[in-house]
Amino acid sequence: MADNPDDPKSQFARAMKDVRKLAQDRVTPFRPRLRPIPWQSRRDAQAVLAEMLSFTPHDIDLATGEELLFRRPGIDKDTMQRMKRGHYVLEGELDLHGLTVEQARGAFAGFLHEATRQGLRCVRIIHGKGLGSEARLPVLKGYVNRWLRQTNAVLAFCSARPEQGGTGAVTVLLKRQI
Repeated sequence: MADNPDDPKSQFARAMKDVRKLAQDRVTPFRPRLRPIPWQSRRDAQAVLAEMLSFTPHDIDLATGEELLFRRPGIDKDTMQRMKRGHYVLEGELDLHGLTVEQARGAFAGFLHEATRQGLRCVRIIHGKGLGSEARLPVLKGYVNRWLRQTNAVLAFCSARPEQGGTGAVTVLLKRQI
């Protein structure tokens, strides 16, 4: 019987005449695309860190007994009063006594990062009164004041209550993480 050109088997044979068997039959697995690396954000963060560490103690004009007080727009006076009176439960604490400025900066950044990651609302940072420094001035107090103001996660801060360190420590109110 002659092959009929309209026969499906003949059509299939003609379509497959140039097909060759593959050397392997494995498919390359799907690899998800890597997340983009935020190079500019990293450079910006490094620039901010360098700027924060670049000023000298002469830039600090705080005396030992001066109280620190700061609130971002949107934080009302009642919230500040509750902070000053110690109505917020302290959920974490960082003690910077005896650290150099560079060590304190690293500890500060790590502590605030971890506190916000854990969703802590109110923490205390002990910077000291500077009584142990050469000039008997609060070196870290000025740095902590500046660092806190530059940290977006910080809503407000004030000097701690006398029984919690007074002007040698600050109570910090942090943003809630969603």
